[in-house]
Amino acid sequence: MTARIPAGLDGILRTASTAGRATLESLVSRPGVGLAVWDTDLHCVWVNAALGRQDGIPAPRRQGRRPSQALRGDADALETVMQQVLADGAPVIGREYRVPAVRDGRPERALTVSFFRLDDTDGRPLGVCSLVQDPAGRRWTGRRLALLSDAATTIGTTLDVMRTGQELADFAVPFLADYVTVELTEAVRLGAEPLDRLGPTGGRIPVFRRAGLASVRPGAPESLWDRGEAVYVAETSPFTQVLSSGCSLLEPDLAGSTRARLDLDPARAEKIRTYGMHSLMVVPMHARGVLLGVAVFVRSDNPAPFDEEDLLLAEELVRRAALSLDNARRYTRERTAALALQRSLLPRHVTGGAALDVVTRYLPADAEGGVGGDWFDVIPLPGARVALVVGDVVGHGLDAAATMGRLRMAVRTLAELDLPPGELLSHLNEVVSRLAQEDPAEEPPASSVGATCLYAVYDPVTRTCVTARAGHPPPAILRPDGKVSVPDVPAGPPLGLATLPYESTELELPEGSVIALFSDGLIEDRRHDIDEGIDRLSTHLAQPGVTLEELSHVLIDTMPATRPSDDVTLLLARTRSLGPHDTASWELPADTASAGTARSLATRQLARWGLEKLVPTTELIVSELVTNAVLHAKGPIRLHLIRHQALVCEVTDASTTAPRLHHAQPYDESGRGLFLVAQLARRWGTRHTPVGKLVWAEQAIPRRP
Repeated sequence: MTARIPAGLDGILRTASTAGRATLESLVSRPGVGLAVWDTDLHCVWVNAALGRQDGIPAPRRQGRRPSQALRGDADALETVMQQVLADGAPVIGREYRVPAVRDGRPERALTVSFFRLDDTDGRPLGVCSLVQDPAGRRWTGRRLALLSDAATTIGTTLDVMRTGQELADFAVPFLADYVTVELTEAVRLGAEPLDRLGPTGGRIPVFRRAGLASVRPGAPESLWDRGEAVYVAETSPFTQVLSSGCSLLEPDLAGSTRARLDLDPARAEKIRTYGMHSLMVVPMHARGVLLGVAVFVRSDNPAPFDEEDLLLAEELVRRAALSLDNARRYTRERTAALALQRSLLPRHVTGGAALDVVTRYLPADAEGGVGGDWFDVIPLPGARVALVVGDVVGHGLDAAATMGRLRMAVRTLAELDLPPGELLSHLNEVVSRLAQEDPAEEPPASSVGATCLYAVYDPVTRTCVTARAGHPPPAILRPDGKVSVPDVPAGPPLGLATLPYESTELELPEGSVIALFSDGLIEDRRHDIDEGIDRLSTHLAQPGVTLEELSHVLIDTMPATRPSDDVTLLLARTRSLGPHDTASWELPADTASAGTARSLATRQLARWGLEKLVPTTELIVSELVTNAVLHAKGPIRLHLIRHQALVCEVTDASTTAPRLHHAQPYDESGRGLFLVAQLARRWGTRHTPVGKLVWAEQAIPRRP
């Protein structure tokens, strides 16, 4: 697939890729270099004045025409070469092209022409750039263009500023220099804003850190500092001269004035003498008007001194590296902000209360992948139950982190309604759909906002776990006997795409089982699919005798990638149970006398638990809840008391109509029951059950003296 190239140099530069733009900008500034840009049909769309002076063809005659229509000589052969460059992207360097003699007296001339393909920012071919020089410039053109073409694919391969600095150093040794260092300002490494101008600020030189180090000698013994260490920069040195002026420094012979300045730095001077360093180039690294660092090129074994041509090449290499570094710096800044936002939106402390022991692990993606939208949560629910949540928002960066925060809060809000897992995900699906419609992106809403989620509710009384998932990997269960299973929980579509309700699966778990919830970053990468990852996780999960903390380290350490390209989230929960010593349950008839019976049963049970202080309030709460069920519901009534970190009173009946709290008027004879419950309990609420509803009220248990 090809792209349409605009007319005019400015339009070409805006459309071209970073590598193509950098090459064109460097060539345009060179005097005596004839340049032309041709579209994918080989029609000329732009030509500079120097080309007309070289081959005698005015620009209007060339504009909009193919080489065979505008040029003299063997133009058909040139078209064949250009078509090949368009097809495979490999540059052609230094091809001879003979210009026939013309009537104005110009003799036949031999020129050298080179071609390289221009791509747009998406990698689609835009066209071909031709570069024409006299043979005198052949050496400079061929060598420089070939090296710069290699540099485009070698320097800046990642968004890691330290790695980019090392790539520059490795590329320049040994073909250009025997010893190269790359020093970056500390702000660049941290992704912060670097200096807005060159030179010391407020009388202080910025802190530099060594990002690149390469030498023809193994181990780079010339270096005073290892890669990653802070570098000392003397106040009077070639480096401060470059910082202050913003211009490169070329010293072909270090025995001159620069050598004298270096002697003020005894440690460096000793290295210069020991290893015979005789020629130096110091090139500032700046992009978009800010200082990023300094690159130092030194020759010792190579007897030839640096010249202007070497400096031009070094500046081009540094310019390319600087653009990559600034892109990486900006990305690091956004990644740092996204990571900080994400960490602020994730729970700082989670607890499973009396129901679960919980351990969580979160690892952000590497610099290339970017911070994603993974989240986890542990939400306490009425009746000692606990909800476990793991989700993953599509995309990376600040938008994904912000969307993650919104969805986490939405899940918590829906959890307060005590909805079944499948119903909760259906409501969350509507939330994501609305977010997609509100997204201002030009892409279709479904591609701009989306997420996966797994929501599970564990009940320590019944030892059941009800689970539903929306496009998320299923949980893995480690039972106390060491057997690991992956329950068949219906997947459901990702959030934002569902049109049907989500289904739930209920599992009965022995006490001491481990529930493992995780994001796809833990089990999947470019070389391993989800099924392989789940099999591998199940194998390493089968360790019933270790602590959750130890188990989490085992699972993280056995990931397929040491530097994950996606966020990794892991939530491990070991189940507990509340047995007969912490619960009591009675079935009552739908009779007005049941309120008194319920009070008596509750009073005796509280005495067994040593909670006599709660008897008065509990009697009132139980009486009101049972009376309400008798008057407004059908069928049998069940009273259930749970003692864990709080005292919970639950009354179930066969009615699906939830009671509503309202303020009774002074002369009303009823309607005060729930109002009284709300005043006495710490909190209260209702939830639907498969056969009706459940009304609950929770009281704090007094601390023992």
